[in-house]
Amino acid sequence: MARILLIETSTAQLSTALSVDGNVVESRICGTPRMHAALTAPLVKEVLDAGGLTVRELDAVCVGKGPGSYTGLRVGVSTAKGLCFGAGIPLIAVGTLDTLVQQAREGGLVPEGCRAIVPMIDARRMEVYSAVFTPEGVQVRETRPEIIETGSFADELAAGPVLFIGDGAAKCAPVLASANARFVEAFPEAAAMARLAEAAWQQQRFEDIAYFEPSYLKDFIATVSRKKLF
Repeated sequence: MARILLIETSTAQLSTALSVDGNVVESRICGTPRMHAALTAPLVKEVLDAGGLTVRELDAVCVGKGPGSYTGLRVGVSTAKGLCFGAGIPLIAVGTLDTLVQQAREGGLVPEGCRAIVPMIDARRMEVYSAVFTPEGVQVRETRPEIIETGSFADELAAGPVLFIGDGAAKCAPVLASANARFVEAFPEAAAMARLAEAAWQQQRFEDIAYFEPSYLKDFIATVSRKKLF
């Protein structure tokens, strides 16, 4: 019986969950943006307390590995690493886009006759982090940052209904004008990682706690604030 703590901090929404044998038994979501640093640890404690478990009684911790927010990913991965190192348990990582696809499939969001699922994470302006998956959840195009413009995903849309899901989906609707396009604005949720984490556990696909890094896709760029501090 695998008891896995799930942590997803890749976007503006923070969520945690606890799964047993791939089934979610507890979950928490914080929709207040930019609270990851302050609330990740408390939400972890909440799901563990509600599930009647301590960290040392877990079999693994699973964290969303991105792509997504630089700060959010750092908080989530650092928290997961600390828990794993302290308790001596394995670290599992699940892609943010994989989580969105699983969320669509489990939530009954895949339209009839769907030819592709395209998860999208907002990367500001008209850029998103995206990939292409089959309706069965198999990735058929690599994950990459791209600027959405007229003609994007033309082949997929010509073939039939395509589900675009994620926090970058809605802003693309005016550009991807097609009768075959379906848009669902959603954040990746920790609860949707449960079966993916369980599969990784069964296959013993663990990360190196010391060297694992999340997938940022783009370099972090520090900017100078325009506000005068003095």
